[in-house]
Amino acid sequence: MTKKIPLDLLDDGSALYVSERKIYPRDVDGGFQTWRKIAVVLLLGMFYVFPWLRWDGRQAVLFDLPARKFYVFGLNFWPQDFVFLAMLLVIAGFALFFFTALAGRLWCGYACPQTVWTEVFLWMEQWTEGDRNARMKLDAGPWNRNKILRKGSKHALWLVFALWTGFTFVGFFTPITDLAARTPLFGSAPGWGNWELFWVLFYALATWGNAGFLREQVCKYMCPYARFQSAMFDRNTLIIAYDPMRGEPRGPRKRGMTGAAERRGLLDPATAYDYAMRAAHYAVSSVVAAGTTAVTDSGLKVAPLPKFAPEELGDCIDCTICVQVCPTGIDIRNGLQYECIACGACIDACDDVMDKMGYPKGLIRYSTQNAIDGKPTRVLRPRVFVYGLLLLALCAGWAWGVGHRSPLIAEVLRDRNALYRETGDGRIENGYTLKLVNKDVKAQRFRLTVQAPAGIALVGSGTSGGTQVIDAPAEQVLNLPLTLSSPKDVRGKQEIVFKVQRIDGAAQADVPSTFFGPM
Repeated sequence: MTKKIPLDLLDDGSALYVSERKIYPRDVDGGFQTWRKIAVVLLLGMFYVFPWLRWDGRQAVLFDLPARKFYVFGLNFWPQDFVFLAMLLVIAGFALFFFTALAGRLWCGYACPQTVWTEVFLWMEQWTEGDRNARMKLDAGPWNRNKILRKGSKHALWLVFALWTGFTFVGFFTPITDLAARTPLFGSAPGWGNWELFWVLFYALATWGNAGFLREQVCKYMCPYARFQSAMFDRNTLIIAYDPMRGEPRGPRKRGMTGAAERRGLLDPATAYDYAMRAAHYAVSSVVAAGTTAVTDSGLKVAPLPKFAPEELGDCIDCTICVQVCPTGIDIRNGLQYECIACGACIDACDDVMDKMGYPKGLIRYSTQNAIDGKPTRVLRPRVFVYGLLLLALCAGWAWGVGHRSPLIAEVLRDRNALYRETGDGRIENGYTLKLVNKDVKAQRFRLTVQAPAGIALVGSGTSGGTQVIDAPAEQVLNLPLTLSSPKDVRGKQEIVFKVQRIDGAAQADVPSTFFGPM
């Protein structure tokens, strides 16, 4: 007879994925949320509108991969301009370092595509399912006609928006008007190609999944930036922080009391952080198994907080609204956490509560850790200046390089079949191939001349007085055969230069080469 031994399975943190409770962010108004909405409108506006704009008769922003050309309004980039793309990546890296050292995760809170699209999907969820309480009640309730209609409407909106996003994404690489004209079921034959259809559906599915379902889990588990941001932070970096010296001990109370600073003064940092740690421990101990984010060790034994008289309490009334509005579900009162995306929702929510209680704003605010602890702080410090100067220099260099790059590429290749050949009248000829690239979006005329020792001259059709005029269509690569001729007394190797100049003088290229005669 075997005896079953009861086992308790504990999550030791070794699992690759931990199932978490769904987060229902509460809607909040305030200055930071206004800026976030402006950022969403501007960024998504650029994404969805730019492909439809026209510039000089073509799509304003088009990355034409088959032709290996990128068009960005009045600029066009060729494969030879790859160095500018490399510089852009370096600029993006330094911009990340600069803004992170200065003010934390501004990119995450206001400009990251994951944040921007998630915000729009949350708006659609609120339109169809209601506010936070209504959404929680709807998910907890049974499936009925109301739930099916609301859930179905939400997913229909998500799907349409995701497909529109996928279509727009492909429209940056294929002329979008042509892509729209060939839309399956709505456009004309032959419809989309296999790769076009694949990328539209792939990007739509990625948008639907990341912004609709994964949401904050992308920031917490998939994005590497959250993991290495601490290497760029220091105690003088501007972060969103809770002031425990003013807010602790937390607890409910009636309105009419004065603020803690006026009523009993600020706590010393050691006491304030001890109160905050103990409050966090007992706040999460009952729900840590359900998968909520915790910053304390659930096995740690700490003494519970004593009962405080109302006049001993800090300004935090423990309403938890700062937690309810957080899109990643953290409690900012537990200190800086890697899940925080610096969106400022907790600041707006807390300031609103402080207004209602008659307390000063700023219990949760943008500040530095030194300032919160009452120590001297310097936001503008050497590393910020170094990053800023390097970023400014790179941006100026990139702008100068793009503005002064030549719209002309000229290369000369010698005929490899023979060093030289002798004509019937005894002259010596060398053959060449001129590769001429007109990078301009307009047709141009070029003048070709040769700088060479006396007697060596350019000959052939279209040549007059040693000069040849070349008509180059817009954005075309020309391969032109050239012949240089010299008297028979020219011997050995001679240094020459092919000079290609645009008729209007806006571009010029000097290509060195050699001319060979009998030794």
